[in-house]
Amino acid sequence: MDVTAIMTHHARQRSRTRQIRASAIEVALTYGRVRRARGAEIFIMGWREVRLWADHGLDLSRFEGVQVICTLAGRVLTVYRNRKPSAVREPAKHRRSRHKEPYSNGARQIP
Repeated sequence: MDVTAIMTHHARQRSRTRQIRASAIEVALTYGRVRRARGAEIFIMGWREVRLWADHGLDLSRFEGVQVICTLAGRVLTVYRNRKPSAVREPAKHRRSRHKEPYSNGARQIP
């Protein structure tokens, strides 16, 4: 697979400045876990994926932490290294305040 053909200009720049080779991007796209968040697909090569594929005879340890962000159409938007893949989460849809103001305008009324 020629990964550079599906990379945006931004992704090429970021991979160059962050020293992430096309082979690392291909590995993340092929063997990484996919998470859909914020209207994109995130391919993650975390320690779990490295361990899983090591059990199958592949040493992917040098690619641990590589994350590839793609559009839903398959274009690579950006790439980076992240040692904490749990940081990629869907934002909460509804946040409930712990302390609700009893008055509609938010100001406290003095008795």
